[in-house]
Amino acid sequence: MAALTSDIARPATRSAIPRALLIGCLVLCAINVALLQNGFTAHWWISDENGLGIPTDFVNVWSAGRLVLDGHPALAYDWDIQKQVQVAVLGQNYDGNFAWHYPPPFLFVAGMLAQFPYAVAYVGWAAASFLPYLAAMRAIVGRSFGFLLAAAFPVVFTNTLVGQNGFLTASLIGGTLVLMPKRPVLSGICLGLLSYKPQYGLLFPLVLIAAAQWRVFFTAGVIAVLLAALSWFAFGTESWQAFVHWMPMFDKAFLVEGRAPWGKIQSIFALTRYFGGPETLAWVLQWIMSGAVAILLVLLWRGRNVPYLLKAAALAVGTLLVTPYLFLYDEMVLAIAVAFLVRIGLDEGFARHELPALGLVAALLMIFPLLGAPTGFAATLVVATLIGSRIGPWWRQSASSPMARPDSLI
Repeated sequence: MAALTSDIARPATRSAIPRALLIGCLVLCAINVALLQNGFTAHWWISDENGLGIPTDFVNVWSAGRLVLDGHPALAYDWDIQKQVQVAVLGQNYDGNFAWHYPPPFLFVAGMLAQFPYAVAYVGWAAASFLPYLAAMRAIVGRSFGFLLAAAFPVVFTNTLVGQNGFLTASLIGGTLVLMPKRPVLSGICLGLLSYKPQYGLLFPLVLIAAAQWRVFFTAGVIAVLLAALSWFAFGTESWQAFVHWMPMFDKAFLVEGRAPWGKIQSIFALTRYFGGPETLAWVLQWIMSGAVAILLVLLWRGRNVPYLLKAAALAVGTLLVTPYLFLYDEMVLAIAVAFLVRIGLDEGFARHELPALGLVAALLMIFPLLGAPTGFAATLVVATLIGSRIGPWWRQSASSPMARPDSLI
C-alpha cells in the first residue's frame, strides 16, 4: 500500500512563487482576456459583423444536440445532414465539414447545450467546462496560484475561441490523477467519463494494472459501460451503428487524406506529413513513439521509488504523445503536466533551466496561429523533457537502491 501513498495529499509547502513565474502568468492571463474581448468586439468570435454565425468547431456540438432534441440522434453522424443543420443555425454556408465523431454518450452534453440559443450555449459551454479545469489545476498546484496558472495557459484562448472540449478533457485527466491516491473511486469516475474521448485514455489501463490501482481500474470500467448503456437506451442502437459506420471515414479524411492541414495536428504523425513524409513513415514513427511511451510509463508506475507527482506528470504528457490525432485545443491537457511540474518546483525549488523552458512552452503554443506548424508537439516534447530530467535521478536511485522509501519527494 505504500506505493499508493502520494505527496499530492500533503499540503503544499508555502514557498514563495518565483517572480518570473508570477509575472509571466499575469501577462499570459491578461493576453488571454484581451484576445477574447477583442475577438468578440471585432466579430471574429461567435458571430461576424453581419450577425451571422462564424463557422467553427462548436457548431457541430450544437447541431448534433439539435438533432437529438428533434428525435434523430443517429443523423448527427451523417456529414451531409449535419452540415445542413449547421448552415441553418449559422445563417451562411462554408467550405468543408465540422463532422460529429464523438461516441454516443457525448450526445447527452450536445442535447443539453442545444436547449439554449446558439450564442448562449457557445459561451455557456466555455464557462461551464472552464470551472472543473480551474478546480483540477488548483488541486494539483495545492495553492490559489493554481487558478492563475490555469487561466494563463495559452491554449485557454484557442479552446474558448473554437468552443471545443479541451477544458473538459484536461479536468477529467487532472481529476483522475489528483484523486487517485486518496479517492480512487472518484478518480475512476473521472476516468470513466473520459471515455467520451477514448484516445486519451489508452495509457490508463496499462499504468493502473502496473500500479495495482484496481479500484480506479474497475470503477472507470463500470462508469464507461454504464454511460454506453445509458446512451444506447436514450439514443438507440442506430446511434452506435452510425458512430461505428462513420468513424473510419473520419479517420480516412483527417489521417489519410489530410483534409485538415497537417500543421493543425500536434503529433509526430502529423509532423512527418507536414514535412512531406509518406504516410507509412508517419505511422511507423507514431507507433514507435507510442510503444516507447507506453513501456516507459508502465515501468515508471510499477516502480516504488519515483514520487507520485512525477508519475502523474509523466502520464499526463504521455497521453498527448501516443495519439496521432491531436489538435491544438487538446493541448489543454499539457496544462495538467505543467501544473504537476510547478507543484514540484514550488515545493522543492526550480532548477535553473525550468522556468525558461516553461516560457518556451508558452511561446511555442502562442506562435501556432502565425506559423500554422505543429508547434504544440514541440511544446509537449519540451515538457516531457523537463519531466524526464526530474525523473532521471530517482530512476537511477531506484536502480542502485531498490529498497529506498517509495513515493517521497526530496
